[in-house]
Amino acid sequence: MQNARGRRRASGPAPEPRPAEAIAADRPRDAQREARRRRGPFRQVTDFASASGVGQKAGVALAATGLLLTVTVPATSPVLAADEHQGGASASAASPAQPKVSAEAAAKIDFSRTSVSTTGDPDGKLKQLLSAQSAGSISRAASVGTLGGPLTTLVKSSPFGYRVSPITGGAGEFHRGQDFAAQCGTQVLAAASGKVTFAGWHPYGGGNRVVIDHGNGLETTYNHLSSSSVEVGQKVTRGEAIALSGTTGASTGCHLHFEVMVNGEVVDPTGWL
Repeated sequence: MQNARGRRRASGPAPEPRPAEAIAADRPRDAQREARRRRGPFRQVTDFASASGVGQKAGVALAATGLLLTVTVPATSPVLAADEHQGGASASAASPAQPKVSAEAAAKIDFSRTSVSTTGDPDGKLKQLLSAQSAGSISRAASVGTLGGPLTTLVKSSPFGYRVSPITGGAGEFHRGQDFAAQCGTQVLAAASGKVTFAGWHPYGGGNRVVIDHGNGLETTYNHLSSSSVEVGQKVTRGEAIALSGTTGASTGCHLHFEVMVNGEVVDPTGWL
């Protein structure tokens, strides 16, 4: 049978409608989907970090799309966890039992240690310095500390250089050395090893005077002494007592006038002490 539009009209009873199929809301995921999918750089780093058992923090640098990615791997050292039933056994396995230490209340504990001491060779340093070059070419930085103090305690009074004369009161007097305050009778010490070249009265205001030659143009002088205990030609060592301080010669009180001479010319003694 056909209708007016040319379509065939169905003959017989109409078919029953198809029952609606239930569609699951959650589709099952493929178990191998993650393994087949290409892992990104960040995923590779995190997988490596979780699988690593080095137990230390490690920095992993990865260049991805022009960026530097840094990942810190946490420490994965084994941790012993003990529950209520296995607490005692795990603790004993983790750390051995410590010995018990006991002492009386009034006991004394001695933490003695081996004493450490060092010995220098200041004379050796001075000899090495003088043997390498003449005293006149030695810089102040190299000479400082090469001479020992002429007194046990150094108390500076009048410095080296131009000053007002304590005797005449006139300005412009050139002071040839460094004065150190000291009571009369204080021991005067040799500033370094050497040979005594003068011991006696100095006619130009130094009073009782001692001169020691240390070699290569370096000399030291000790002035206004009350007395001396050395003689010309005698060899002395650093720190050896050679005289007693005083106020002889052109002096206004007990003190030591100490000079340093380089090739016959006086220099500032503080550049060598």
